[in-house]
Amino acid sequence: MKKIFSTPETAQTRGSQDTGQTHSRCAALDTLRGITVLSMVVYHAVWDLVFLFGMDWQWYLTPGADAWERSICCTFIALSGFCAAMGKHTIRRGVTVSLLGIAVTLVTLLFMPENRILFGVLTLIGACMLLVGILKKPLLSCPAVPGLAGSLLLFFVTYRIASGSIGIPGLKLQLPAIFYRNMVTAFFGFPPPGFWSTDYFPLLPWIFLFLGGVYLYCLAGRYILRIRWKGIAPLNFIGRHALAIYVIHQPVIYGILWLWFTITG
Repeated sequence: MKKIFSTPETAQTRGSQDTGQTHSRCAALDTLRGITVLSMVVYHAVWDLVFLFGMDWQWYLTPGADAWERSICCTFIALSGFCAAMGKHTIRRGVTVSLLGIAVTLVTLLFMPENRILFGVLTLIGACMLLVGILKKPLLSCPAVPGLAGSLLLFFVTYRIASGSIGIPGLKLQLPAIFYRNMVTAFFGFPPPGFWSTDYFPLLPWIFLFLGGVYLYCLAGRYILRIRWKGIAPLNFIGRHALAIYVIHQPVIYGILWLWFTITG
């Protein structure tokens, strides 16, 4: 998700044993993932048009566009948590996604430092997968309802932590500046003064949304996975290849737009 963040200079599965509807189950999840991927591609295409090619579209700078971006990343992260609880190879997938996150960071630092990605969404999801993979047994032993409620509550309480505070509207606690020191603290959600990234998803608060997906699976996974729906074939295909599309879509979009504006002048 392409969301510029900067700081001021101050401050397969257990479910498959519950149901024989493997094809339908996966189709439903892949369709949801495919819809989200398409939304992400369109969002990033507009981001490139506005910030890289100078298109004047003021709506893209409004809270409505922010809500669009949040809907994409929240769906991805929660769905990743759901699938992490469902899958058998969470640690292995976590390593793969983490390495891709590192690769994206290196490419942006080398070839487009003005749009660098530090601790982007792939780095976050990879780290969450590793943590959940290591701690899966104790996490899944927690009752689902308190786990889901607690995860969502902690997500909302820590949502503004990167900006220096925790709490809810009307009841906020300003955090000491000493927490916000360097790149290590930035990974956890405490970016130092002057930090900026075009795609910043630190461990806090986002791990709590990931855990919300884990506990959603514990609470309702067996019912969701029994949905007898084959989904929408093109969206299923996109959903099954979401990771690959995420990695390549921005260079492809930029190349198409660059070619278009070069030809049309």
